[in-house]
Amino acid sequence: MSEPDDSLRVSDAERDAVLRTLGDHAAVGRLTLDELEERSGRALAAKTRGDLATLTSDLPREAGQASELSPLPTVRNMVAIMGGSHRRGRFRTVGSINAVAIMGGDEIDLRDAELEGGELTLNLFALMGGSNIYVPDSVEVEVGGFSLMGGHEEVGSERPPRPNAPLIRIRVYALMGGATIYRLPPQARGVGLKEARRLAKAADRGELRAPD
Repeated sequence: MSEPDDSLRVSDAERDAVLRTLGDHAAVGRLTLDELEERSGRALAAKTRGDLATLTSDLPREAGQASELSPLPTVRNMVAIMGGSHRRGRFRTVGSINAVAIMGGDEIDLRDAELEGGELTLNLFALMGGSNIYVPDSVEVEVGGFSLMGGHEEVGSERPPRPNAPLIRIRVYALMGGATIYRLPPQARGVGLKEARRLAKAADRGELRAPD
């Protein structure tokens, strides 16, 4: 793109086209959930074609298929019995993850996960245990299930999901247990879980400045 074109103002249609492109590349594993949401936020705020061009400059023109080189581990099941299980870092999800916690707990950090097709269902089963789930606050989260002497809690930013954001369905089935879902603000990108929880709680109390 020539330098004069870079300075031209963009339309909503151009922003939407870049959002679709980013989503396509995330669906085949080129972008993690956090990378997708960070770039999507910048796309929505972009004012010039140059701003938009930087968001896809390191991606091939066509999304194509997921690379078969150095495949990431695909997570389907997690079990914690009288202890804890942890999943963080870069990994791939396909369809659903089943997490079982019996007198124990699961820590599931989805910020660096790759969501095939832009959707994921988390089935959480807890008996005197529970799970902590970490997601960017701009994705769409649906929570359901059934709990007896337990339940679920959402902590963090109350920003509405961005248009066409990835969808995470969380189904909680708990007896004397449950799940805490941390909706992480942009300030929590790249930080550890303890700091991420602190920032989510600060956002929940309205103590963080709204993102630009």
